Amino acid sequence: MLKPETAPGEGSKKRTGEAAQSDGPGPAAPEPQRRFLSRQFASSPRGARLARRIAVRHLGEWGFPPMSDASCTVALLVAELAANAVRHGRAPGRDFHLLVAFDGRASRFRIEVSDASADRLPVRAAAPAAEEESGRGLLLVDVLADRWGWEPRVPVGKTVWADVVATP
Repeated sequence: MLKPETAPGEGSKKRTGEAAQSDGPGPAAPEPQRRFLSRQFASSPRGARLARRIAVRHLGEWGFPPMSDASCTVALLVAELAANAVRHGRAPGRDFHLLVAFDGRASRFRIEVSDASADRLPVRAAAPAAEEESGRGLLLVDVLADRWGWEPRVPVGKTVWADVVATP
């Protein structure tokens, strides 16, 4: 998970304890801002749709218009990971959690979806037969993400994450 240097909505923190490098007089360039969306959603198809819509809205506020490559890629990843959390990670009375973080310095998005079930873990599977109606979601994640994986969630469940490099 990306470690916050600034809270959501705050400006960039100034670097401390580092020598500023400069080719000439004047202040050093500010550190790119990190942005975060962190929210819980009902573990339902409606909650998964809402997670995708809210992610796209936040990306627009961060300078990634809804039809940009970055926004479309993040929207597809959020939709797939949220749908998997609802379908395979649902636990009665438990929501799923979405984190979308943008690290401006690395031009990288981290998408994390956490659910309360550790029973069904994601696996890199072969493509399903042509007549199968499902089973392609993680193949889509594998194609769209630069890398992805999962980790146990404390105290219960799992977090499935995906990293995407993108520029505004």
